[in-house]
Amino acid sequence: MTEYRNRRARIIATLGPASSDKATIKALAEAGADVFRLNMSHGAHEDARARHAAIRAVEAELGRPIGILADLQGPKLRIGRFAEGAIDIAPGHRIRLDMDETPGDAGRVCLPHPEIFAAMEPGTELLLDDGRIRLVIEETDKTSALARVVEGRRLSDRKGVNVPNAILPLAAMTPKDLRDLDFALEIGVDWIALSFVQRPEDVRELKAIVQGRAGIIAKIEKPSAVEDIDAILAESDAIMVARGDLGVELPLETVPGIQKRLTAKARAAGKPVVVATQMLESMVSAPVPTRAEVSDVATAVYDGADCVMLSAESAAGAFPLESVATMARIAHQAEQDIVYDELIHARHEATGDSIGEAITTAAGKVAATVRAACIVTFTSSGSTALRTARERPETDILVLTPDLNTARRLAIAWGLSCVVVPDVSNFAEMVQRAGATAAEHGFAEPGDRIVITAGVPFGTPGATNILRVAIVGQPGGPTT
Repeated sequence: MTEYRNRRARIIATLGPASSDKATIKALAEAGADVFRLNMSHGAHEDARARHAAIRAVEAELGRPIGILADLQGPKLRIGRFAEGAIDIAPGHRIRLDMDETPGDAGRVCLPHPEIFAAMEPGTELLLDDGRIRLVIEETDKTSALARVVEGRRLSDRKGVNVPNAILPLAAMTPKDLRDLDFALEIGVDWIALSFVQRPEDVRELKAIVQGRAGIIAKIEKPSAVEDIDAILAESDAIMVARGDLGVELPLETVPGIQKRLTAKARAAGKPVVVATQMLESMVSAPVPTRAEVSDVATAVYDGADCVMLSAESAAGAFPLESVATMARIAHQAEQDIVYDELIHARHEATGDSIGEAITTAAGKVAATVRAACIVTFTSSGSTALRTARERPETDILVLTPDLNTARRLAIAWGLSCVVVPDVSNFAEMVQRAGATAAEHGFAEPGDRIVITAGVPFGTPGATNILRVAIVGQPGGPTT
């Protein structure tokens, strides 16, 4: 019997030098990783191909669908190099920015991005080195600019640049991203994450290429994306609250509130939301996290986030296995807390008026009323399962699908335990299959009640129109 999770929140673990071999990947999956992230910013395609193959081999051994996420780097903006490798700049210092690739000095440095110059005007702020250095533009002629240092320190080669209060005329994907995207789709990943989304058109551009071959996650890390979140969410299959750059481009103290608002909006839309960046950062070099990090992970779980994500902790840290296991324990404990259900249902958005939404909304309430052992949902596209998860029911959700790709994609979603089964052709077969699978995988025992949702005609995506209460082990599953 395949062992399924005893928690609803899911975990994404990034793979890297500390977690590349099959044995480590299997250990991470057994410790709690539900989805593995391939960071396309680092490593060669052949490294990613080997990790992908190892994940699929582990999936076959464990008998449980595992999701794979390819995270595109996006348009990373950087300054050029310095003749001596670095300079020291203090508040009040002035430095010229231009597009001359000659190594710079204390008086000037290359900024090889005409898009930034196009958006500049006096008063524009530039943040360098993850916000550690802040410049204000005093003069610009659209090919060079004079900047005054507001906050300064040592500045070295190739540090990143953020322009927080401007929408830059940048393509959503760089040539590198397009190559990485082709590769990711070729090997068959389940999710593509798009970095530095600024506008809904960025997501539409990616969708036009992907053509449904993978789910699309919009990474929210720009102020413009926060402002236009409703339109971006409508175009995306999921969102990620990428708190790293978000905390650079916006005041740090605003990030927790933004995280909560984005989580609530994604939940209301019935789309998965991932909370990411520095969740257990100290575990890169320590076997236990700080108490503040534990609270941070638990807060995301209490808010009802679908996924919490590990980056350097599992990719390059000294304790990748401990990081995943710790995150799993934190999530499980939060969900057992007496206040969890109260907090997760504190805000409940109204559902739409479709039959499918009415059915899946009712499923959780019916399951609680009849004390069902689980909710069993049949789905081909995944939409029925996501609608069920949207309601965050107290009852376990068992998803039956004939499509392995759907099962893998749903590995990112709150509370969904997926089993790949042959498609059903009639109502009686549906009820029998639901009861037998629930019993086989430990979700119910003979004599237990289960709540079943499905759509007729069978195999029609999004056509949820059946709600059935059945008893496990009784042929035909009489309604109770």
